[in-house]
Amino acid sequence: MNFLDQIRQPVAVELDRYRELFEETLTHEDDYLGRALAYVRSRKGKMMRPLLVLLIARECGPVAESTYRAAVTLELLHTASLVHDDVVDESDERRGQASANSVYGNQIAVLVGDYILSLSLQQAARTGSLPCVEIIATLGATLSEGEVFQLANVRNEQANEDDYFHVIDRKTAALFAACGELAALTAGADASFVENARRFGAYIGICFQIRDDIFDYFSDSAIGKPTANDMAEGKLTLPALYALRQTDDPAVHALAARIKAREASPDDILRMVAFTKENGGIEYATKRMQEYRQKAEACLERFQNPAVRKALTNYLNYVVDRTY
Repeated sequence: MNFLDQIRQPVAVELDRYRELFEETLTHEDDYLGRALAYVRSRKGKMMRPLLVLLIARECGPVAESTYRAAVTLELLHTASLVHDDVVDESDERRGQASANSVYGNQIAVLVGDYILSLSLQQAARTGSLPCVEIIATLGATLSEGEVFQLANVRNEQANEDDYFHVIDRKTAALFAACGELAALTAGADASFVENARRFGAYIGICFQIRDDIFDYFSDSAIGKPTANDMAEGKLTLPALYALRQTDDPAVHALAARIKAREASPDDILRMVAFTKENGGIEYATKRMQEYRQKAEACLERFQNPAVRKALTNYLNYVVDRTY
């Protein structure tokens, strides 16, 4: 049994029920739309968000139908946002697989993303809870705000750490925070525990994003060099932002400006990656991630179910310590 399977063990049966509901929702009798949805469905990943929802809800007792619906609606909303993001970013791949827009074209991808978004709202309504619908609707707006802000930030000549965390707060952190909030809310927890679960999710989301950004500075085994996808898209993430604060060298800041303007060559990007590593960028980002890990650990003190608490501790450890 691998580490993720150990984390899933307290809700293994519930995850099977979630999978059935998610796959049933992303199925359509129309041949073309059905094939497009099946393609998107095939890229479901490790189910980190529904796993978090089910574990937090399990703390409060048996998982209710409304919790399953909440887990599905969150993953549908996330899926729709990824389909749309790939169109906006003109991405041909996601996690090593061809993106929906590269397979079906931008027009179909946008429409499929819209369809999945509608399914998400439908599932939110089926929780039978108006607060749940409001949380999902607000989350959809927040994720869009985050994407717009990120695009605007790429176009700005200057980049800073406050802007970096502003984007995370409205993207990854907001999504994981909603996982915690909806899990506790649909499980009937009191307002104090709902808020604690929301903060726990937010801290996990921040750790998750910082870890992902650190990965971008290291070699991909398939290509043998730093992936640097963020820099190729004009994004300077936390490690580079810190390293840039350590120097007054105009040549380095000119290099950063070329990256943000998407005018940098592959060699330019490799130089910035090397500069970031040499000037403590990775160590600084890791330190910030560990600060949020400690905040998440403090939230876990409210959990009383030993199996759930252990699984959530391991979940947090996996997010922070993972190597891919």
